Amino acid sequence: MIVRRGYSVPENITMFYAGAGLVGSVYPFIMAHTGGHGLECPLRALTGVPCPFCGLTTATVALTHGHWAAAAATSPLAYLVAALTVGTAPVLVARNAGLVAQPRAWSAAARRRTGWAVAVVIVLSWVFQLHRYGFL
Repeated sequence: MIVRRGYSVPENITMFYAGAGLVGSVYPFIMAHTGGHGLECPLRALTGVPCPFCGLTTATVALTHGHWAAAAATSPLAYLVAALTVGTAPVLVARNAGLVAQPRAWSAAARRRTGWAVAVVIVLSWVFQLHRYGFL
């Protein structure tokens, strides 16, 4: 019987965004061969109002192709997630190699502080997107 270990939230984000970066590196090729139909934000498609994560795909593609200014203009949140990915990737690799201890559970206070920090980042991202699309 194989037992898989659980991954911490930063490790899950690292794996997800690393995968998104890989997809982002070939996304223009995919778009060129699928008639240019990309992913549309469901909230924006239904209401016309952008969500806090609008532009994250475009910004990820821009980052993977070295278009730093375009990524910042589209979604600065991509820089935060990319920094988290780059910062936690070595820890993820070291944990999987058995060189670093497995993550331990966070205290309730740490989870609460992290939840508030994430909420603030999401609100700031939404304000940015609302401004970018002319709602503010």
